Amino acid sequence: MRVVEINDFAIRRAAGPDAAAVAEVWLRSFSAALPGVRRAHTDDEVRAWIREVVVPGQETWVATVDGSVVAMMTLDGDDLDQLYIHPSWQGRGIGGRLVDMAKGRSPSGLTLWTFQVNEPARRFYERRGFVAEEWTDGSRNEEREPDVRYVWRPEGAGF
Repeated sequence: MRVVEINDFAIRRAAGPDAAAVAEVWLRSFSAALPGVRRAHTDDEVRAWIREVVVPGQETWVATVDGSVVAMMTLDGDDLDQLYIHPSWQGRGIGGRLVDMAKGRSPSGLTLWTFQVNEPARRFYERRGFVAEEWTDGSRNEEREPDVRYVWRPEGAGF
């Protein structure tokens, strides 16, 4: 099967009514990408966190196709966090466009964490100029899963 990039999606700030769809994207993407990683929270806890904390209190962005949320990302200053693409929409350029937008909003650089076992995500970030700078044993995250911190610095920028 050949994957085709799509151009007919929109990127916008998430709003309260998006919370349920954002949570479903997060849950499906996490389960598909990380089946061997122990989740620290139940589905209902994740839904409540997204509804009560993420969407109303964080800079949360969504990508939509025909009005349906297919991806989500949060930004916190120079931290790119919670980039999740619904499994059926991966490989179509949506994640790359979200990362490009994040770079534009944080032109001095970005940092992010991903699990070491998530090799597709690591390749995705490395193709976009992120460099692994810190490897941990996972003792500082809720899942207790070894992770890696990536940094993107535009040429000539200090961090």
